[in-house]
Amino acid sequence: MDENGIPGGDGAPNAAEKEFLARRFESHRSHLRAVAYRMLGSGAEADDAVQEAWFRLSRTDARQVDNLGGWLTTVVGRVCLDMLRSRKSRAEEPLEGGAGTARVGEVFAGDPEQDALLADSVGVALLVVLETLTPAERLAFVLHDLFAVSYEEVGEIVGRSPVAARQLASRARRRVQGAEAHDADLGRQREVVDAFLAAAREGDFGALVELLDPDVVARTDVGVTTGAAAVAKGASSFRHFGAVSRPALVDGVTGLAVFIEGRLDRTLAFTFVRDRIAVIDIVLDAARVAEQDVTLVD
Repeated sequence: MDENGIPGGDGAPNAAEKEFLARRFESHRSHLRAVAYRMLGSGAEADDAVQEAWFRLSRTDARQVDNLGGWLTTVVGRVCLDMLRSRKSRAEEPLEGGAGTARVGEVFAGDPEQDALLADSVGVALLVVLETLTPAERLAFVLHDLFAVSYEEVGEIVGRSPVAARQLASRARRRVQGAEAHDADLGRQREVVDAFLAAAREGDFGALVELLDPDVVARTDVGVTTGAAAVAKGASSFRHFGAVSRPALVDGVTGLAVFIEGRLDRTLAFTFVRDRIAVIDIVLDAARVAEQDVTLVD
């Protein structure tokens, strides 16, 4: 038996060894999911990342791994980094989605109770700010600041020196510390949303970009768009909904309600960082729209 507690032996692990390895993996699952959730902000995608870590472990001779927990954390970090970079590569997807929109993990599609606990422990404001970081910055901040992974290990994951990894975490830390709380001044948020709606109605691309955080994220039921230019381009196509959109609180969050022939058709909920729109959550599915608490505001 090695120092990880994994039975020794020659050659490929037998059935008993595989079962023991699975139990060892399960003992790390909650930690790995917490890491992945903070990296990805999605319960379903976190589950995917953890499952991929298990696949990789099951194809590895775990008897050669000195520190199983550290090894698994590194693997999950690399998987999440790849997933975040893949999100960035889909930055040109349109706001309204459609047949060509890339599929993404449904937020909180796994265990709703566990996801709610994770969300409470992370905090909405932190998740919002993490969405605006580059993949490498997000990984460096989450692994080092939240889970005490060394800069040497972070550097190996992102393919940079420990000094560069420290700089990534430092930039991310400054942005997190300087961000406004999610429930900041509703009056100022309303002004920004009104300006966003006016710019969308006029198709004013430049004005839209100015209202958006450079790394804004727009999420629909089926897809994700990232970056101010891509989101502004999609918002410009929203102009034909402008006349039927009303300012609203969507589940208590500053947003817009869109009515088609007098029926609530979709909602947009906005999250802000430093007086700019950092996240736009767009709900198109009729059943989900019906479940939301939507209050029109003058």
